[in-house]
Amino acid sequence: MTTQQVWTKYADDVKHFILSKVKDTTVTDDLLQETFIKVHTKLHTLKDITKLKPWIFTIARNKMMDYFKDTNQTVELKNFEIQTEIKEHSHTEKDCLRGILKSLPKKYRDPLFLSDIKGLKQLEVAEQLNQNLPTTKSQIQRARKLIAQGFMDCCGFELNDEGKLIGEIQDKEDCKVCK
Repeated sequence: MTTQQVWTKYADDVKHFILSKVKDTTVTDDLLQETFIKVHTKLHTLKDITKLKPWIFTIARNKMMDYFKDTNQTVELKNFEIQTEIKEHSHTEKDCLRGILKSLPKKYRDPLFLSDIKGLKQLEVAEQLNQNLPTTKSQIQRARKLIAQGFMDCCGFELNDEGKLIGEIQDKEDCKVCK
């Protein structure tokens, strides 16, 4: 997710949050800008994209606390509880995964299930499925790639430079797998 996408999605909520505490539009705009400068410079360090919204609001809260400290204003800490509701999705990554797994061909689904869910070693999976080890390894790797591709197709996830999936779960009506 780019800084522009983050701005588009969260700037209004963050601005309202800051304004509710600061009560000054000029200061609010300054703190909003400082918040998103920090988001822009540190976004790459966020390991779990599902924590993006709380992370942004924590940055905003810290910027406000710094402002109040710098201006020698006192404020009750209890008023700084983040009053954002993290939207409970009726549609989760598990829903997508379930749909993606159902769409996997059986020849990939079975070895993956035995290896990644049941925790069997790949040699044990090969023996249980009565096939050779290279075939089993290939099927497990192919299944993992199909799952990653499923998340990219389903919910618009992307692979980062390290080959890890990044993104946010889409609303169910936007999802191509779980509809």
